[in-house]
Amino acid sequence: MRTVVAASSAGTAFEWYDFFIFGSLAQVISKTFFTGLSETAGYVAALALFGVGFAFRPLGALVFGKIGDQAGRKGAFLATVLLMGGATFAIALLPTYQQAGIVSPILLILMRCVQGFALGGEYGGAAIYVAEHSPPDQRGWSTSWVQTSAAFGLFGALLVILATRWALGHAAGPGAFDAWGWRIPFAVSIGLLGVSVWMRLKLTESPAFARMEAEGAASKAPYAEAFGQWKNLKLVLLAFFAMMSAQGAVWYTSFFYVQTFMEKFLKVAPGTINGLMMAATAVSAVFYVVFGWLSDRIGRKPVMLGGMTLALLFYFPGFHLLERAANPALAEATARAPVSVTADPADCALQFDPVGKAAFVSSCDIAKSALANAGISYANHPGPAGSAAVVQVGEARIVSKSAQGLPAKQAKAVKAEGEAAIKAALAKAGYPAKADPARMNGWGMFGVLLVFVIAATALFGPLASCLVELFPTRVRYTALSLPYHIGTGWIGGFVPFSAFAIVAAVGNIYAGLWYPVVFTLISVLTTLFLLPETRHRSLD
Repeated sequence: MRTVVAASSAGTAFEWYDFFIFGSLAQVISKTFFTGLSETAGYVAALALFGVGFAFRPLGALVFGKIGDQAGRKGAFLATVLLMGGATFAIALLPTYQQAGIVSPILLILMRCVQGFALGGEYGGAAIYVAEHSPPDQRGWSTSWVQTSAAFGLFGALLVILATRWALGHAAGPGAFDAWGWRIPFAVSIGLLGVSVWMRLKLTESPAFARMEAEGAASKAPYAEAFGQWKNLKLVLLAFFAMMSAQGAVWYTSFFYVQTFMEKFLKVAPGTINGLMMAATAVSAVFYVVFGWLSDRIGRKPVMLGGMTLALLFYFPGFHLLERAANPALAEATARAPVSVTADPADCALQFDPVGKAAFVSSCDIAKSALANAGISYANHPGPAGSAAVVQVGEARIVSKSAQGLPAKQAKAVKAEGEAAIKAALAKAGYPAKADPARMNGWGMFGVLLVFVIAATALFGPLASCLVELFPTRVRYTALSLPYHIGTGWIGGFVPFSAFAIVAAVGNIYAGLWYPVVFTLISVLTTLFLLPETRHRSLD
């Protein structure tokens, strides 16, 4: 049993490592592969590309789910690790935008799609393989080790990134990592791939599948059985709404959007963020197992419901506490000199430009784009028709000029003048350009992250065992994998992108939290009223 758990978890951890490197390096990737876009547009594009990998996960779930239900669990997730490792190593060799132009981001998108496709077949295979080997009364504990693989993968990614930044910073200067050192964490994956393949080649097929195959009971049409028969389809829908909506929202808010929030809005240094996330991730590895074990004692449902409810109640208070702990000067400036924009609504465009094509040359747009690029919250007030936008920073009042109808060079000068005036007013009002390490409350920041870690691990720890127990053996791989990867892929993977986009559009740095709130609330209600307890179910 130890070999089964170790080989399954190690391979899954490696795949998570490959996948999470990308999210942790979004800022560097935006500069390397999206040089032609503005700062905000490039960052949004990098976050969107992070989500693209997740978007392809359901496709991988369907393809490898069918293979796993018809040909066996082992072969399916051996193929996934080879695909993931190859795509990740290839990213280390890609040319930059300056070297290859538009070809560069196209190749990056292709590799990201392959990563997502591979990961779509990985998790279901590993979770099912371990659960079908496990004693019934230890299923939550055994499968929780597969859940820890996400923590080990993320921890490994952050550790390699932090070590590479530190080593290159001392040996080649502070700009070396952004220039070329970012390739090293991707290149490291080739060694991990060899270890993972070697471990998985030693495994045999799971007992439940072997018995089913020997009896000739394997599914001939897993898609038709899983999604064409209501008795199975209703379980797929239940898994998605009761568990996976919250899982995607809670986990990716707790471990990824919180990084975006600290870096982009709270102006915390990347090295500090990496250190905090490594500590939080290390602690999470313990809690996955604790909550998996607890679910073997009191049931899957109460543990998962407690985790998602805690997250739901803590989203807004937690992020406000994080601001006060990480950048108290920003919190003080916001309270002392709140920012507002008064403008003709007809003059204002949506401050969201993922492809970098919007001009933003109206009076209102110039004002709001300057604030969006600075990561500053502001209130919106309607102004008279045809009036120029006015930015109020405390008592200071800045009238934003329009650049509409002007030649490109002159329009650029008008925008630069307006942005400079707004930045000067913000600085005078005490808005910091970056978080001050001397005033930063590291333990307070870690405390906030710890609450989110407890919420995420209470939900994720027992989740694998509950999903496996929910579905029949004949279509377990296919039926389990699809809702899991739609939840984590489409809902979770797009948390950083969607939340950041909402903030850019609305102007309030906390507005993006409504995205995870909605999906978590759906799961809380569905779990409370519809999800059955699965702890004592047989897997045969």
